[in-house]
Amino acid sequence: MGILVVSGSPSAGARAGVLVEHAAEVLRGLGHEVTVLAVRDLPTVALLAEDLGNPAIRRAVELVAGADGVVVASPVYRAAYSGLVKSLLDLLPAGSLAGKAVLPLATGGTQGHLVAIDFVLRPLLTAMGATRVLPGHFLLDQQIAPREEGGVVRPLAAAALAEVLGGFSVAVRRVAARHTRLTG
Repeated sequence: MGILVVSGSPSAGARAGVLVEHAAEVLRGLGHEVTVLAVRDLPTVALLAEDLGNPAIRRAVELVAGADGVVVASPVYRAAYSGLVKSLLDLLPAGSLAGKAVLPLATGGTQGHLVAIDFVLRPLLTAMGATRVLPGHFLLDQQIAPREEGGVVRPLAAAALAEVLGGFSVAVRRVAARHTRLTG
């Protein structure tokens, strides 16, 4: 058990991809076992066909099922999460996110995209059975240096994100402790 970071980024070099790498690194530094699932790397036809018999798709579903915490990171396009995120969430069995700590993260070009977390991504996660969705965190694209400029979350944004990830870490530890009490 550990944390699964779901990346809805279209490429590793995109700002949302940089955010995913940064978040995973911070969570590992807090002592968590972290797995990153880049939805873009799943076989497209199997993903869109919701082919649970495909080994890569089956493994993605197992990763979600086995996690104590799930971070869902997506770029925001026109006030909505990426189609990659939606495609993965659509194939999950009902209740797959129940009992897990879930943290939505998003990147976008303007402050207007901020509403996507509370009005689009959070309701989607709740509809997927998430019972412990933490307040999400949004980063403007300008707060993340693209790959060609070093691919880092800029210092002030990194500090704010570290605080959010610290709270998520505590929530994941509570979930894991409860799971251990119930199964141990």
